[in-house]
Amino acid sequence: MTRRAALFALALAALFARAETARAEPPKTPASLPSRSATFALEAKQAVISVAFRDVVDAEIQKKLSSGLPTVIVLRAWIFREGGAEPVALTAKTCRVVYDLWDEVFRVQITQPGGLVDTVAVNIEGVLRQCAEARKLRLIERSQLDDAGRYFVAALVEVNPISQETQERIKRWVTRPKGSAAIGPGDSLFGSFVGLFVARIGDADRKLAFRTQVFTPPNPPPPEKKP
Repeated sequence: MTRRAALFALALAALFARAETARAEPPKTPASLPSRSATFALEAKQAVISVAFRDVVDAEIQKKLSSGLPTVIVLRAWIFREGGAEPVALTAKTCRVVYDLWDEVFRVQITQPGGLVDTVAVNIEGVLRQCAEARKLRLIERSQLDDAGRYFVAALVEVNPISQETQERIKRWVTRPKGSAAIGPGDSLFGSFVGLFVARIGDADRKLAFRTQVFTPPNPPPPEKKP
């Protein structure tokens, strides 16, 4: 019975090991990322997205936020056409948080399409609301989306990621005068899907990747009827 029990235990351990390996395998395509619900809308001439990613801030990250040392949360979001292999646009949001030990507030610097904003938060909830959510974040000009197309967004969120140089390049990207998010042949500075979602392991304090549901280009509201 002891030998049988030992063999059973070994078989069970091997089964669990295979299951863990299967779970650890990275996604091979943007479409295979875990799905997360988002809201898409039209703001002026821009397609915008609202989505939350508060789960990137766990208990350990909360401690770092309150330490007084800078913490940076970076969101990068690529638009893919359904069934397509290459992104058609990229947007980003960076949030730098420093807890002011003297004034007991979080000083927050947000960079996203539209410019840079310096603000404060009085608690962690305020930090999460400003830095772990995207609210009507500009994606791409509506005219650059095919009316008959179907799209989804693949997003990568990192806490204290990448080099300072790359962070500065992201800031320059989202604050360009025209604000266009369309990706051209020379816009490879943000890397490929494989390089960012699969190969970049262990280079951030915390990392979260997801995709949204498929959406069609948002249409403007119907004109108001005259009385």
